[in-house]
Amino acid sequence: MNAPIGIIDSGVGGLTVVKEMLERLPHEPIIYIGDDERCPYGPRPEEEVRQFTTEMATALADMGIKMLVIACNTATAAAMDDIREQFNFPVIGVIEPGARAAVNASKMKKIAVLGTLGTINSCAYNDAIHAFSVDAQIHSLACPEFVPIVEKGHYKTEKAGHIVERTLHEISNKDFDAVILGCTHYPLLQHHIQNHLPKDVTIISSAIETVCDVERTLRLNSIANKPGNDAPSVFYTTGELHDFQEIVIDWLSIEKPDVRTIIL
Repeated sequence: MNAPIGIIDSGVGGLTVVKEMLERLPHEPIIYIGDDERCPYGPRPEEEVRQFTTEMATALADMGIKMLVIACNTATAAAMDDIREQFNFPVIGVIEPGARAAVNASKMKKIAVLGTLGTINSCAYNDAIHAFSVDAQIHSLACPEFVPIVEKGHYKTEKAGHIVERTLHEISNKDFDAVILGCTHYPLLQHHIQNHLPKDVTIISSAIETVCDVERTLRLNSIANKPGNDAPSVFYTTGELHDFQEIVIDWLSIEKPDVRTIIL
């Protein structure tokens, strides 16, 4: 089935999911929408996040996608159930895969969750983790400065390192052996995050785990693309095209990506 997989995010964070997709499922074409114009979603009311997510899903449905990945933790928490009811293709979020992987990785069953205000306040990770391990202890930390620094393309800078250090200081006295990067923007800061966590802490990227679920869903629904029927991926942004393109090129190592603007 040559139809594309749709991926949506509040901005460039979902590109971390795309990166894993391109490596593990290179024959699957992708249509990506990043809502950079209205990013970040974390501080927004849940109803607004639900509306924005529905707008992106509708745009991709009109383009003929066969599956949707909500590659935004805040949008997954706020809108995934509604999106599944509205559309007849498989819909995958990023929270359950990350929670499952963290529970499997944590020997102590003590897990830290880094996320946006919206994701942390929703308690979606708490619910997902406890569904896999009732007795797990969870330390949640909202990191409101992380998404803006990534969206500006400054994730490799010294300033980004200082922001990460200052933020993670709040959980420096907590006991945990696994940490979930509960926002798909955060893997772009992972090298900074690693520098400010104990070396024995396992870092869980929801992006990597989500692609495992995508692969399984393609197989179970018999909708995987056949090798040799490759089609190019397309990347849409609601925001400024040049900045978005620069991050696509840098993070995905694509020389000339098909990058476009979209109005929702």
